[in-house]
Amino acid sequence: MVHCETANQIAKHNYSHNDEQKENEKINNGSIKAHENENVCEVCTNSIGTEFLLIPAGKFMMGSKKDSTSSPIHEVTISKPFYLGKYPVTQREWVLIMGSNPSFFKGHDNHPVEQVSWDDAQEFVSKLNSKEGTHKYRLPSEAEWEYACRAGTTSKYYFGDDESDLNDYGWYSGKTTHPVGQKKPNPWGLYDMNGNVWEWCEDKWHSNFEDAPADGSAWEYSPSSLRVDRGGCWSSLSRFCCSALRSANIANDPFGFTGFRLLREV
Repeated sequence: MVHCETANQIAKHNYSHNDEQKENEKINNGSIKAHENENVCEVCTNSIGTEFLLIPAGKFMMGSKKDSTSSPIHEVTISKPFYLGKYPVTQREWVLIMGSNPSFFKGHDNHPVEQVSWDDAQEFVSKLNSKEGTHKYRLPSEAEWEYACRAGTTSKYYFGDDESDLNDYGWYSGKTTHPVGQKKPNPWGLYDMNGNVWEWCEDKWHSNFEDAPADGSAWEYSPSSLRVDRGGCWSSLSRFCCSALRSANIANDPFGFTGFRLLREV
């Protein structure tokens, strides 16, 4: 079961996690973009309370010249809109589907789940799809993740190039995870895209973007046993939280800094 909110309905509600975020959640500040069709769902909430924002189709330049693994910069076309989790999957949501909590920082329902392997995330996705009788849930591709993170920006971070501003947008260089949604969102209303937990993507690891898909699909073919994760985490240095920064880990390793964010196909 998925409950959807149209653009008009969103304007009447507040989805913030604390009072300081109220202004960031209003539709007229650009955090949530309305379509001309007022009946298009802008926010969806599923059976376990996961909130999704509609990410529009479009094109963007993926990668960075400052890191060899993120080169070459190349144009990617996202041909279809998709829903992406407003926050990384929380411990509460994980337990509702999986029954137990693997996190190191247990006891915090609204913290992101961590110590989750890529294989674990796939099991969660499979069980959620079965619960709702659908096949629409999955991990985002690496291209979809960066597209949503950038949210139309071309700077080092989605808020600009000055890393001194990162503290307003993400948890990093710390000692623990934090509740989701406490920092400022990106221009499309997504929270915790910088820091808190690394986020698994669907793709296998490649050492650079030579011959990468240009259609936004996951890059599956590779002899590597590694899977991509993005975004940095609670203990990362600021440079690891850049929009284009790439990382990877073994698919069956419940890496202590890694969680994930759900994608739901439209």
